[in-house]
Amino acid sequence: MNKETKNVTNDISLKNSIFRIGCVFSVEGREVRIKVDKQKNSSHLLYKGNLLKNISVDGYLKIIKGFISIIAKVVGEYVKEEKYYNQEYKREENKIDRILKVHLLGYIENNQFERGIKELPLIDNQCFLLDREEFSIVHDFIKKDDQPIKIGSSAIEKGQDINIGINSIFASHIGIFGNTGSGKSYTLAKLYRQLFLKFQEHHSFKKNARFLLFDFNGEYNDPECIISNKTIYNLTTKDEDIGDKLQFNENDLLNIELFSILANATEKTQRPFLKRSLNFYKSVMTSVDDPLEYFKNILRNRLRDILLLPDKMKADLLLNYVLNILPKEIDENGIETDLIDDIIWHGTSRGYYLISDVPYPFNQVDDGRSKIEKTKLYNQIDYYSFKDDIISKVIDFMYLQLIYDVCNDRAQNEHISPAINKLKAIQKDIDKVLEISNEPIDFWKGNFFAIINLNNTKLDIKKLIPLLISRKLYIEHKKEKKVGVTKSLNIIVDEAHNILSYISKRESETWKDYRLETFEEIIKEGRKFGVFLTIASQRPADISTTIISQLHNYFIHRLINERDIETIGCTVSYLDKVSYENLPILPTGACVLAGITAHVPVVVAVDKIEKNHEPNNRTINLLENWIDKKPQEEIEEEEKEEEEAVPGDDEELPF
Repeated sequence: MNKETKNVTNDISLKNSIFRIGCVFSVEGREVRIKVDKQKNSSHLLYKGNLLKNISVDGYLKIIKGFISIIAKVVGEYVKEEKYYNQEYKREENKIDRILKVHLLGYIENNQFERGIKELPLIDNQCFLLDREEFSIVHDFIKKDDQPIKIGSSAIEKGQDINIGINSIFASHIGIFGNTGSGKSYTLAKLYRQLFLKFQEHHSFKKNARFLLFDFNGEYNDPECIISNKTIYNLTTKDEDIGDKLQFNENDLLNIELFSILANATEKTQRPFLKRSLNFYKSVMTSVDDPLEYFKNILRNRLRDILLLPDKMKADLLLNYVLNILPKEIDENGIETDLIDDIIWHGTSRGYYLISDVPYPFNQVDDGRSKIEKTKLYNQIDYYSFKDDIISKVIDFMYLQLIYDVCNDRAQNEHISPAINKLKAIQKDIDKVLEISNEPIDFWKGNFFAIINLNNTKLDIKKLIPLLISRKLYIEHKKEKKVGVTKSLNIIVDEAHNILSYISKRESETWKDYRLETFEEIIKEGRKFGVFLTIASQRPADISTTIISQLHNYFIHRLINERDIETIGCTVSYLDKVSYENLPILPTGACVLAGITAHVPVVVAVDKIEKNHEPNNRTINLLENWIDKKPQEEIEEEEKEEEEAVPGDDEELPF
């Protein structure tokens, strides 16, 4: 044996003696117990002048079985006292055996870590600490055909970078959970910023990848947040503000489920009526050469039927529907005129007639139908035109359908009118955020990343817009499946409990079911069409368990609420006991990464984002705003100067 070979052999022997920690003495399926060598009970070991952290709970070790290195994680430890103490031991503590309880994770083969159990260890198999190279292999989450992005470093093993595979993470459904202030929004921003930095200059990426983020609290609407190259829709329902509008085609909204939700329609009466009204609308708008004239002719015929009725209560009710359809008549003084002040009811003969004519009701004279054509109401129909917004147009068709149904005793006003009134109430808010266009629509405006800021919208709109947009884009991707999936869509929902909660009491069951069913379909079937969902929430317990259980990868920050922790424990199969028990005590900015992208759950300290690209969600620094930064005398002097600069009530203003 030459000197060089002898030195290598000695190094290996030294390394094995230092890194060896004990041997297996119990195997119970995936759970193995290891007796630690008595000289390895210190917190650190010395190897070649460097201090090594000794094995402890949440640490990794390898069990050597022949040529196989089985990787295990320590989940607990305890001590066991020897029953028969050998008096030759010099130290009293040497009669105590330290026992490690470990769970098998996988094995290293061909210099790669494979998750799963290929072989179980045997009693007396030797156990060793992992060296840095082996630790890196276990935490190498990048497959051969994938590319990495770095999101942070191991919070347990300092200096160990945590990289994740782009394909394995973004071609999956992602869940990011954590209490407010734990860093979940920061992790979301970091994850997608790293992706965009790597690919934003690739033409194929900009052509085939689309990312949509729903922002409920206005945290991402800064022009530089995450990246600068993006499209932002700042929506608002406030009367004093004018915001952006989302463009839709009519066909995107003409859906019985959607209108049933908007109208809060009942299943037995209002929903069938809505269906008839929408079918009526579609038939007129698609099958008639001149839809407007056709609508006006039907309205004229319905008005004749109403004015020929002998029932004043029913006639007055239906006339009110007609007045709701027709435009107002304004005189030369700008005052609204009464469109029915030229007709009057004849109590004895039971019918309407023209005030300027002989007092015979329309329904009792041969030329009654032609006389109706002289009324102001009838002539006002000539000035009718379709409204610009889809909701108002549909409401007009609903009124016309209701007139027909009431005349023919197919519906009752008290059953149907609440649905119409609900639509009218929400129509104003919808008109502020939606715009109907028959032209080709470029929702992305030439970018691959779009943010919809819902911070200044009402609660109903906050729930409606994500449903509308997600449903529309998902349907479009399903259609593209026919020619093969080349394009991907990642839908990102921050504060997802706003729209994915199954315990909301502010909405009908129909609305809640349809909303959840839409997103549940996306998360169950979207992968086939290249549609993936990323959700971030501080209340995982409120979110549909179907959605949480279908996620592939999890970034779990600090969780305090017991129900939230239980939800994660029940639905996340990738989480081990130690990681689960660490959830309430994770520091801010650290999270447990678990899922199909990671061989083993790992606690990650997420890297910093450049300050100008951070989401706007930092906790206010109270001391910075409460402590005076100048002497009191200087502050008082500045306040006095400001007061003197403002003109008093008796002073002449400079203009």
